[in-house]
Amino acid sequence: MTIQEHLSHEKVDDDNLSFLKAIGVDYLTVYPGPDVRDGRDRTGYWKEMRKRVESHGLRLYNVAQAGWDEITLGQPDRDEKIEAWCTMVRSIGKAGIPTLGYNFKPLGNFRTRDTIGRGVARYSTFNYEEFVQNPPKVTPKPISEEKLWENLEYFLRRVVPVAEEVGVRMALHPDDPPIAEPLGGTPRIVSTLDQYERIFGMVQSPSNAMLFCQGCVTEMGHHPPDAIRRIGRQNKILYVHFRNIRGNPRNFQEVFVDEGKVDMFQAMQTYKEVGFEGPFMMDHTPVLPHAEANRLGRAFAVGFIRAMIQAVYR
Repeated sequence: MTIQEHLSHEKVDDDNLSFLKAIGVDYLTVYPGPDVRDGRDRTGYWKEMRKRVESHGLRLYNVAQAGWDEITLGQPDRDEKIEAWCTMVRSIGKAGIPTLGYNFKPLGNFRTRDTIGRGVARYSTFNYEEFVQNPPKVTPKPISEEKLWENLEYFLRRVVPVAEEVGVRMALHPDDPPIAEPLGGTPRIVSTLDQYERIFGMVQSPSNAMLFCQGCVTEMGHHPPDAIRRIGRQNKILYVHFRNIRGNPRNFQEVFVDEGKVDMFQAMQTYKEVGFEGPFMMDHTPVLPHAEANRLGRAFAVGFIRAMIQAVYR
């Protein structure tokens, strides 16, 4: 079983790669990557990136990309940007990178004020009542839910065959928070497992799959083992954000991996039960009030995941 971590493309350097290798990471995600909206072929760039990652004993397994307004909103230059997306997919496929993470939401994630947790670490928090009373200052991106569904299907029908052709599997991340109603004045259509079932049915292909964010799925209100079985038995889990939360779908905190409501050992057992072979990654972790906080949080989460893997898979 493997553990995956992410670096932005500017931070893929010897220092960060050696650190990730030292704490037990196997695979790398590049997120965010370079701006590829110009449609240029960057196969050479990704081959060089892969070579650098492999020089530290890691594998460049994934590139992640946020959805583009031109595509999600169906703007006039949508077809041009979809072709740029296809060029990106072809580039990473030719470079031997097998998965692409993405989302399909016109507005990003929403959170309310952080809460303070263990050791005065800050927990990323969402409280729906607070959100409604003090809505964020965002520019709404008007579109109907029906049109957003149409735009997603239009995108998948053009992109998934290209991904399948070059051996790339695309992993769609849930909305965060996964609340299937407009937030910030814009609808959200990747917030329930029923919506995922609909998305899988739009283009039936191994390349049309899910980034199984265990935190978001728990925030949906699902019992994680049930959700893992539902999606995993379809072979639609490409990689897992193995994180924990506390609370309920409309009032939750992202806590340390060892202290939330999810039985992480049971979850790991269920991934094994459905035949999932990894990779697992931490995704988010609370913000520590110390120097080198980012690295400390990563090392703690990666060590916990490694222990779970060894306890279950070995």
